[in-house]
Amino acid sequence: MSVFDHEAFDGHEHVSFFAEPSVGLRAIIAIHRTGPLGMAGGGCRMWPYRDERAALADALRLSRAMTYKLALLEMPAGGAKAVVIGDSKTDKSEALLLALGRAVERLGGRFVIAEDVGTSARDLEVVARATSWVNRAAADAGDTAGATAYGVVAAMRAAVKRRLGRADLDGLRVAVQGLGHVGGALCRELARAGAQLVVADVDAGAVSAIARELGARAVAPEEIFDQPADVFAPCALADALDDGTVPRLRCAVIAGSANNQLAHPRIADALAARDILWAPDIVANAGGVIASASRGGDERVLRARLDGIGALVEAVFARAERERISTHEAAERTARERLAGAGGRP
Repeated sequence: MSVFDHEAFDGHEHVSFFAEPSVGLRAIIAIHRTGPLGMAGGGCRMWPYRDERAALADALRLSRAMTYKLALLEMPAGGAKAVVIGDSKTDKSEALLLALGRAVERLGGRFVIAEDVGTSARDLEVVARATSWVNRAAADAGDTAGATAYGVVAAMRAAVKRRLGRADLDGLRVAVQGLGHVGGALCRELARAGAQLVVADVDAGAVSAIARELGARAVAPEEIFDQPADVFAPCALADALDDGTVPRLRCAVIAGSANNQLAHPRIADALAARDILWAPDIVANAGGVIASASRGGDERVLRARLDGIGALVEAVFARAERERISTHEAAERTARERLAGAGGRP
């Protein structure tokens, strides 16, 4: 398996593979770019990848997306990602987390670890016993799902206003794919805004709970793409939008919390061809990063920063229209320009 020949490799500065068989650790840490201080930050995802190549692809793509997200937010940091191959429900242990901490420590401060899918603030406390390179801001901020969901709604409002001419979400139909921490929080935000919800998840218990709590209509996971809706919100794992699912969509807007929603960049052109307005995930799901950086601050200031996601999304839409490019390319061009302007490498 060649890292340099991998389709997701983007001139990454550093990729490390770590293993401690005695505790079941198999991990990859990918650093896409380091910031001005020589450090990069990103979450740690624990997932039962089908093989090492799939795990590497996720680490490479997610670290790149983090670099661009931070650039769009004009934060002075580089993007990175850690992935651990394993089921977080059955394979995670104190010994594994300590081994993960030792792996981070061996990088000498180039990577600062935070939580992601399959890991939590409590897990970071264990990791921190083996390394000081833990994102304390993220750990102290606790669960950032609410902030991420709030930011997605801000992006969704901007998209709905541009595409549908609506100033609010009241009465709009929103199909939500994925009801994890962020997906569930998003459903609650949308219900408060008066949206009508159609939901799906591979976890039947999560679907039943949201349906009972919010009066949402539940459908099978594979059926969520076929639901007539004003907005589709992908909040599960990557690659929800591909050659097979895009033709099935019956929506005008896409805005969700999942990372790497496009299976391939050209999918953005397929969405545009169908007149579906997509809010790029590197902008729409930035609320968690903002919340982590704003820990201990005034709640009103945090809300104002989260509301700013809407303005950033609108700027991306305006650029896409002005330059006749996809919203994906508009977001990435803006990120590359900000990286170059900050003295970094695009």
